[in-house]
Amino acid sequence: MEGGNHLKEEFMGLTVLELEVANPANPQKTEKIEFLIDSGAIYSVVPISILKKLGIKPISEEEFRLANGQKIIRKKGIAFFKYLDKVGGADVIFGEKGDSILLGAFTLESLGLVLDPLKRELKPLPMILA
Repeated sequence: MEGGNHLKEEFMGLTVLELEVANPANPQKTEKIEFLIDSGAIYSVVPISILKKLGIKPISEEEFRLANGQKIIRKKGIAFFKYLDKVGGADVIFGEKGDSILLGAFTLESLGLVLDPLKRELKPLPMILA
């Protein structure tokens, strides 16, 4: 993504990216959010207040285990994500107070992107139809 890589390097090698989030039922109304890219996370996490503002409703709940072994339950829905000229739909977790705003692997893949873990750069995901 030469010249168009809008990644921001934060301290300790963390990578931040600004995307737009929208409700699939109303994709024109968006909210810009700065995400921490977490290549180990499957789902993206967006604050519940933003998802409610966009009219995104939960469709299920998921149980997660934290690094300390604690189990938590969070609501899950579906959102559109926009980055430059790329648009994709992916599951989104309703982040509660204290949760980090994360960009997970499913969202990156829906946008046709992958994070190079060594260079901390976004690269196009090879698209193969077999």
